[in-house]
Amino acid sequence: ALQGTWREEHLFALRQAVEQYDFCAEQIRACDLEIEKVLIRFEDRSNGRKVPSKRRKTRRRNEPAIDLRAYLFRMTGVDLVGIEGIDELTAFKVVSEIGPDVDPWATVKRFCSWPALAPGTKITGGRVLSGRTKPSANRVATALRIAARSLWQSDSALGAFLRRKSAQLGRPKAITATAHKLARMIYYMLKYGTEYVVKSQQQYEEEHRQRMIRNLKRRARSFGLEVIDPQRSQDLAPPKPAPA
Repeated sequence: ALQGTWREEHLFALRQAVEQYDFCAEQIRACDLEIEKVLIRFEDRSNGRKVPSKRRKTRRRNEPAIDLRAYLFRMTGVDLVGIEGIDELTAFKVVSEIGPDVDPWATVKRFCSWPALAPGTKITGGRVLSGRTKPSANRVATALRIAARSLWQSDSALGAFLRRKSAQLGRPKAITATAHKLARMIYYMLKYGTEYVVKSQQQYEEEHRQRMIRNLKRRARSFGLEVIDPQRSQDLAPPKPAPA
């Protein structure tokens, strides 16, 4: 690509651009090393455990030169990157805003309300006027919305949840609802040290189906009715008389 007839000013401009690129790369590297010095000062809550193996082997553009996932696991004791849609940078943004624990928030509802991801509670006379979330420039909310937006093509339970909510509420509200779900997961993991359990789309759909059946049975009982499973109705049916 560099073969050709080039004038002196072209080569000078190219040399300047390359030197500027190398300088910026060196500055970014210095920032990464400075961040690493800060991260290593935090208390080790991993109890000597090793961070789980990476799901993604390729390195993304502009990814820090340090192993953020290992440092986050050491700081928090849980692997937030194990959640679908949450990468190292997203988890780092969340932890840098809230800290390595969620002690300032007594409940998960208060935690989700802080970044304005919880549904609104505009109610008067027992009637819900609006469930719209409050406008907010919170960095945690922005990071989680971007993470939720990356789940459109995911075959995980979170991807199925996002697509189902999109069909019900539209894309913007579905992204906010999925970001709210991610916030709840992060809270429980940091609060109780639990590990994220990966679920497939099929598992989510089956759980959703069972939940709908339970709700239907509960509503039927409120009207004095009973919902009978087809298989059960066949078992309870009287046997057919034998032909004469």
